[in-house]
Amino acid sequence: MNKKKGMLFAFIGFAVAASCALAFIINANKSVSYSDGIWNGTGDGRNGPIEISVTIENGKIVCADILSESETDFAKPAIRAVLDQAVAKGLMNSFDAVSGATISSKATFDAVRNALNAASGKTGSEEEVKDTSCDIVVVGAGGAGLSSAIKISQENRKVILLEKMGVAGGNTISATGGLNAAETRIQKELGIEDTKEQFFKDTMKGGYNLNIPELVKNMTEKAPETVEWLMELGVDLSDVGKMAGSTNSRTHRPKGGASIGAHMIPVLEEAAKNSGVDLRKNSKVVDIISENGKAAGVIVETKNGKQYKIMAKAVIIATGGFGANPEMVVKYKSNLDGFGTTNHKGATGDAFAWVEKFNAQLIQMDQIQTHPTVVPGNGIMITEAVRGNGAIMVNREGNRFGSEMATRDVMSAAVLSQTGKTAYLVFDTSVRKSLKAIEGYVKKGLLTEGETPEALAEKLGMPKEALAQTIAKYNKYVQDGNDPEFGRKASEMPRQLNEAPYFAVEVGPAIHHTMGGIKINEKAEVLDAKDNAIPGLYAAGEVTGGIHGGNRLGGNAVADICVYGKIAAESALKYIE
Repeated sequence: MNKKKGMLFAFIGFAVAASCALAFIINANKSVSYSDGIWNGTGDGRNGPIEISVTIENGKIVCADILSESETDFAKPAIRAVLDQAVAKGLMNSFDAVSGATISSKATFDAVRNALNAASGKTGSEEEVKDTSCDIVVVGAGGAGLSSAIKISQENRKVILLEKMGVAGGNTISATGGLNAAETRIQKELGIEDTKEQFFKDTMKGGYNLNIPELVKNMTEKAPETVEWLMELGVDLSDVGKMAGSTNSRTHRPKGGASIGAHMIPVLEEAAKNSGVDLRKNSKVVDIISENGKAAGVIVETKNGKQYKIMAKAVIIATGGFGANPEMVVKYKSNLDGFGTTNHKGATGDAFAWVEKFNAQLIQMDQIQTHPTVVPGNGIMITEAVRGNGAIMVNREGNRFGSEMATRDVMSAAVLSQTGKTAYLVFDTSVRKSLKAIEGYVKKGLLTEGETPEALAEKLGMPKEALAQTIAKYNKYVQDGNDPEFGRKASEMPRQLNEAPYFAVEVGPAIHHTMGGIKINEKAEVLDAKDNAIPGLYAAGEVTGGIHGGNRLGGNAVADICVYGKIAAESALKYIE
């Protein structure tokens, strides 16, 4: 299936015009009466509010329209699909989410429900705006914040988890690769030999030794126990793959190589709920409260602009990086002006202003990573695991131009040096079968398909003979266990590309990860300009700097956020005791 046909099929499945021809009785609650008219409702999508309207006549939904939204091109049809279900079934007790666009689907359902609540006279509950207190407040409900909050709640302490967006997950929910860890039980069961020492060396080398060694050592030492802790919470980390820059296979991920984020975040959110975490979404922190130089709480702004205070004995910052703040990116690295980003819109670096009053130290802010395999124009990242499972990269001339398993910065630079400053990720059916995450790209209509290398090349507009020869040459390298052109290791070439049909997706670099941020120590304590720990203030995840140095290896972000999210909780618990 070529790219255009794939997109066509995807849209046919969802895109029914906003027709008012069909009307069905609402089946939500027969005892509730709905007033005729046009009623608006809003739900919280991945990138912001989804606002819709429903038209009710004689107690029936006769039309549903989209008023505003800022979702990705792939998610837009999902909004329409759920609205069509609303027209067909009324307010549903359940709904069919569109695969790969679960958040947008749920947000649309919520918007319909809110519109019908308005039609029935329900005004909704008032926002919680009164001042309150807790033992520890955690800011940011991505992977780091959820890990912290769950650990705190497990120790029977009152914790409030604040998320400025309408959905939890931050950038973590989009993570595809997995979690790096060495000497794990899962590796041993799969017969994979690896060591924490090698994990440490790979991370330092990948970061050009700009990493703070103590922080890296801490992460690599505690990653295995973090894997076990996550699995106890219900996270599936039973599959292990290999990412660029890793000597051995150590990237733990769900069965079949499925994307880690879309699986892990719902599991952690449910675990947080079950353990008693007070998770408050649409709750934007605007400042951290300081008392005698100690972190003593936060000031929160609600969706409607009302503010209140949460006093706490300790504060954990887990707000993520600043990859979605182009002004801040350019301030620290001017040559990235105009680059797209894989980051969600909430990754704006708000926390850096909050910690100024504590004289907190920021480090390596100019270390900003681009990811080499992002679909141009829509920010969808193609996981590095596709290359790890055998795919190759070719330019518009049909030729390879480097080792596909080079680090992200090296491969990004190589792509930008090619004609058109993009390239094509090419693989066959055997690679597709080996990695479940690829099915998500199929459903999104991102792949171009050809029965032969020549047929694929023709659809891509590149020389047919060149691509065929490139694939044949690469297959010979796989057979020989040696890549004399670009030095791709035998262990990094797991299979030949000879099973039809063949696939390709156009990719290019985009801003992906900000390695710099707030300086912490091994206890996740925030440090001031003199490297002294600031009392009651902790940080974890991409908001921190120094762990990844000059380049982050794939699989190390999820390790970082979960390991240090848990450490921040443990340190804060000791502090308040």
